[in-house]
Amino acid sequence: MNQFLPVSIADMRDRGWDGYDFLLITGDAYVDHPSFGPAIISRVLEAEGYRVAILAQPDWRSAEAFKALGRPRLGVMLSSGNIDSMVAHYTAAKRRRHDDAYSPGNRAGLRPDRAVIVYANRVREAFGDIPLVIGGLEASLRRFAHYDYWEDKVRRAVLLDSQADLLVYGMGETATREIAARLASGTPVGEITDVRGTAFLARDPSACAYPKIECPSFEEVSADKRAYAQANQIQYEEHDPIRGRAILQRHGDRLLIVNPPAMPLTTQELDFVAELPYVREPHPMYDEMGGVPAIEEVRFSVAHNRGCFGACSFCSLAFHQGRIISSRSHESVLREVEALTKHPGFKGYIHDVGGPTANFRRPACKKQMKAGLCRNRACLAPEPCPNLDADHTDYLMLLRKIRAVPGVKKVFIRSGIRFDYMLKDQSGEFFAELVKHHVSGQLKVAPEHCVDGVLDYMGKPHIAVYEKFRQKYQRLNQKYGKEQYLVPYLMSSHPGCTLDDAVRLAEWLNRSGRQPEQVQDFYPTPGTLSTCMYYTGIDPRTMEPVYVPRDPREKAMQRALMQWKRPEKRPLVREALRRTHREDLIGYGKHCLLRPGKPAKEGERTAGRGAPEKGRSAPGRASARGGEQKQPRQRPAKKAGWAAAKPKKNARPRKGRGRG
Repeated sequence: MNQFLPVSIADMRDRGWDGYDFLLITGDAYVDHPSFGPAIISRVLEAEGYRVAILAQPDWRSAEAFKALGRPRLGVMLSSGNIDSMVAHYTAAKRRRHDDAYSPGNRAGLRPDRAVIVYANRVREAFGDIPLVIGGLEASLRRFAHYDYWEDKVRRAVLLDSQADLLVYGMGETATREIAARLASGTPVGEITDVRGTAFLARDPSACAYPKIECPSFEEVSADKRAYAQANQIQYEEHDPIRGRAILQRHGDRLLIVNPPAMPLTTQELDFVAELPYVREPHPMYDEMGGVPAIEEVRFSVAHNRGCFGACSFCSLAFHQGRIISSRSHESVLREVEALTKHPGFKGYIHDVGGPTANFRRPACKKQMKAGLCRNRACLAPEPCPNLDADHTDYLMLLRKIRAVPGVKKVFIRSGIRFDYMLKDQSGEFFAELVKHHVSGQLKVAPEHCVDGVLDYMGKPHIAVYEKFRQKYQRLNQKYGKEQYLVPYLMSSHPGCTLDDAVRLAEWLNRSGRQPEQVQDFYPTPGTLSTCMYYTGIDPRTMEPVYVPRDPREKAMQRALMQWKRPEKRPLVREALRRTHREDLIGYGKHCLLRPGKPAKEGERTAGRGAPEKGRSAPGRASARGGEQKQPRQRPAKKAGWAAAKPKKNARPRKGRGRG
């Protein structure tokens, strides 16, 4: 039976250890499952023969909690957890969240804001100059000077504020092995400067071991938004393991050197990582606290791939996992499924066979593994590349094999699919089997908007592609006698989206006959192209100006237009229609959004919300959480089409999984 790694000195004594090699600190509760980055890194180190201890969610208010397991022999590795700590703590409206699915009992507040920096500084207090390596999503996306939405300013690269020796970005198994081996051999951490997928600080460019390019400095990007956009584009374009160069960025008298990305894992390497001896459960120390809710989404799910070439502008995947796809072998996935069937809680349902995008199982084209991804070109949007390889045969074969495993009743796909990629598969066989076997009542897709100009800024296909997909989905459901719905993700206030565009989206939704329950305000997270547009007002791909909705009142109106039928939204919708001179949408026709009515008086409050119809909004209401707040369920339509999925309370922004 697999064992959890030690979390206390007593655990180490039970194993007969008189010391250990690496301390791994995480801002999440300790869940030993391959969907949790810290669990993967700890098991990779263990497989290399190192003794690893886990310190999960330590009390950051003093250094004493960081000394609880004693000083490790070789070094400390730390991560804020599976998501950025600021995203974990705050909504897109910068309101404090009241829960945290990655903490015991769903309890918020068990990690600090900017956890990587806080934890790293406490490690320095506790252990002095011990080798200190930071990694995970938060460190990865903040590896350069970056715009911080919560402080509304450009912050330095996280290496400087954390005082760490090395930063591992992306999926860090290869870099972690190399760093650990060198530390174990006695190499000083200051001499570990040539590992791919890492960043470090130096004084001179000669410290860089790779072909290099310099981007505008911290001082330049802080003072000049055009320089920030130029730096962002360089960083995005060079994030390629085949053709990418090292990137240098000056911070005062220090030089940040970000080595080229590590190569994606091969199928054999990914199989090995996926099949390490995980317990696949939260540590039992959380049982009395209510467990760790995040396990419920992944306990009976299988991740078969990594990476995403979808290139959505607002998604951090391209800047973290990269755009080249790695996938596991059928045999490895089947071994995992067979193990799941023996779990005492398994009821016959595999909840997901997916990843960042479920139906990506191979590189976008054959030349990528030799030449890298094309510069200044996306694989799918606005039009699919002629070289795109959209064959779903391998994924289809895998799903058929999983369905045949004894004990498996149903196999669902819940990660979300990239519908434009699926439509390019000429056979249509996968689409048919998806509808027949793999939809659990609702299929997640992400049209995001209906205005092609906005979709271009988002890096998404034009709306005609979605309409073609929706119609084919309806026909297949009718053909196979299924009553299954689409759950469309939509986003308000993305850079490039004007109030007129938001009205056009409301009209489109009205024509579709559905109003979504779950909507999302654009959330500027570090490292993405969309965040660059938000901060600079410039599209870094073209260096042309882009409109950015920043005013809280306008953002509230854009969000309200997607849910115009709700009584509490009507004052905002009416104001938006008047601002855009679209009073033609107030009336009794089918095309109208609102019925004529007596306008509310100045300062009059609407029922149940307290938001005034005119003038300034009530304090704390103008930027209400919109799609992030819990909404009542609507009755689904009787035909296959739009469906309103019940949103999770304070749902996190969708990154990767479910954003096809």
